[in-house]
Amino acid sequence: MKFLVTGGAGFIGSAFVRMLLDASRGDDVINLDKLTYAGNLENLASVTHSPRYRFVHGDICDAEVVNNLVSDTRPDVIVNFAAESHVDRSILSPAPVFETNLRGTFTLLEAARMHKTPRFLHVSTDEVYGSIDAPHEANEGYPLRASSPYSASKAGSDLLALSYFVTYKMPVTVTRASNNYGPYQFPEKLIPLMISNAMEDKPLPIYGDGMQIRDWLYVDDHCRAVLAAIERGRPGEIYNIGGSRALPNVEVVQLILDAVGKPVSLMQTVTDRPGHDRRYALSSHKLMQETGWLAEMPFEKGLKTTIDWYRNNTEWTARVKSGEYQNYYDRNYANR
Repeated sequence: MKFLVTGGAGFIGSAFVRMLLDASRGDDVINLDKLTYAGNLENLASVTHSPRYRFVHGDICDAEVVNNLVSDTRPDVIVNFAAESHVDRSILSPAPVFETNLRGTFTLLEAARMHKTPRFLHVSTDEVYGSIDAPHEANEGYPLRASSPYSASKAGSDLLALSYFVTYKMPVTVTRASNNYGPYQFPEKLIPLMISNAMEDKPLPIYGDGMQIRDWLYVDDHCRAVLAAIERGRPGEIYNIGGSRALPNVEVVQLILDAVGKPVSLMQTVTDRPGHDRRYALSSHKLMQETGWLAEMPFEKGLKTTIDWYRNNTEWTARVKSGEYQNYYDRNYANR
């Protein structure tokens, strides 16, 4: 198939592009990416010269760029990974998440509608369900209770995408995944931030008591789930994608410190962020039942693989942590 992947230079998008361009598959991939702070073409160095790959530098909010690209390439599938995806950044500056996550999704949907794209998959997050009391898990019909500008923008874009199925009969599918981790993740999210700071003997900032619970999903498992939803899922449906390994944040940080041989004294409690959800929990039963997908990577093995990657790619980390990243880090943590 021919895939148009948006945000394909980001953490999850680049993993999906690399998977599609694996030698065992015959797919063609067009990668549309704005190359914001989190988009990095180094993530795609292994596939850059593939004859089945094409990179286009552009913004999903630019209707002219999007329309021309869809018209010229006629993809079989559009997969929308492009997003402003960090809660902390959305709290500091809410405007970008609504511009990219809502207007950008609308622009893509309109282009797909105009050119009758056969499939459209919109990638979303479990954060749209908000905090969930134990022992409950969110299924796809669970109420949306967004707690941050980021999660609200994603909930809105989900509803917009699904409305195109109802109103225009467009073959749209939405996936909602739990917290991803793995190689190439920008070090603002919990796991890569803690790995990076620990390796540099810097303080590891822990929000509040650190007992916020997250379900961890290895990035390659997520990519396989997205592909399963495209190939075997049903248009008009939502599919949750969970890793089935929920842990308190502080326990994840302790595992990282143990793995890199650093003392617990590096952990530093900071003021919790506003509206911080206490517990995320997903049921992936629907996806597993309808497509046969299963999360394959055990968390301990995935965490070791991730830590080893950062140990072996310190120059990559140093480059992405320069400039703009440091400004964000100082703004977010300096007064906590």
